[in-house]
Amino acid sequence: MKTYRNHKTQQLGKALEEHQERRLEEMSEEELFSPAQFDRTAAERGGYSNYSYWGSTLRSFLKNKVAVFFLCVVALTLLFTFIQPLLPGQRDPNLVNYNENGSFVMNLPPCEEYWFGTNSIGQDLWARIWSGTRTSLFIGFSVACVEAILGILVGTLWGYVRKLDFVFTELYNVFDNVPQTLVLILISYILKPGVSTIIFALCLTGWLQTARFIRNQIVIIRDRDYNLASRCLGTPTFRLVMRNLLPYLVSVITLRMALAIPTAIGNEVFVTYIGIGLPSEIPSLGNLIQVGRELMKVPALRYQLFFPVTVLAIITISFYVIGNAFADAADPKNHI
Repeated sequence: MKTYRNHKTQQLGKALEEHQERRLEEMSEEELFSPAQFDRTAAERGGYSNYSYWGSTLRSFLKNKVAVFFLCVVALTLLFTFIQPLLPGQRDPNLVNYNENGSFVMNLPPCEEYWFGTNSIGQDLWARIWSGTRTSLFIGFSVACVEAILGILVGTLWGYVRKLDFVFTELYNVFDNVPQTLVLILISYILKPGVSTIIFALCLTGWLQTARFIRNQIVIIRDRDYNLASRCLGTPTFRLVMRNLLPYLVSVITLRMALAIPTAIGNEVFVTYIGIGLPSEIPSLGNLIQVGRELMKVPALRYQLFFPVTVLAIITISFYVIGNAFADAADPKNHI
């Protein structure tokens, strides 16, 4: 079999040589020695590719039907929290409602007039839950943006600039050894309770883990051949970081940002749970869950805990699924 294959290969080689000789004989001397014409468009056409990173990322993400479903859930939730106060027949979340006899509508279970019922002082839980969701989402998005900006900036400098490694490492060791719970408690006691206080307390040390993670990733790819070649060619540091380093970290950055939102909301719930969170006149999921927790022993009033916990669970699960799905979609290895 091997001998037959070699024989066929020799025959094919001879046929190609004979064809080339005949072709050369047919060509004139001017054709043989005339310079080849350069066509710039043809050269560029040879290296053309219709690959788009963000387009491929979007297509990969849309293939995940579960993630798309939860993305729609989050988008509709965000949209409804803003348009809910504008709808007709909506009540003020801090308004105390009275019945026809002039007494409080206290602990009224869900009904046609009060869809989520009322609390112990006659406030409409429907309005309070959506107002609290709006407040908690604002806290979550604010904390996630600050953590992303500070974490990426500090982590990039920490991992790329070797002279700053010792300084940032020592700062990290000092601040990381202070429990975040203790920081939240101290800031809540020192400053006036409010949304800005909660955001400041959560952002004070929340960016440390993101910076540490970015630093470790940059150290891994910092001295690869293409980065060394870029430095040898005199590429500015800013351009090198933006074009050579950060694009490799898009997936992990988006994942950490997506997870930072429910984490910040959970921390706000915890701070309110221990009694040092937002004041009662500022509705939040933490306030509503804290009030509902105190009524768990009364079966008829458990709806005051069920509704805010359900909203919090939906938000947390949605961001977790979306973050993981987008991180996988942003990985170029998953692009076709």
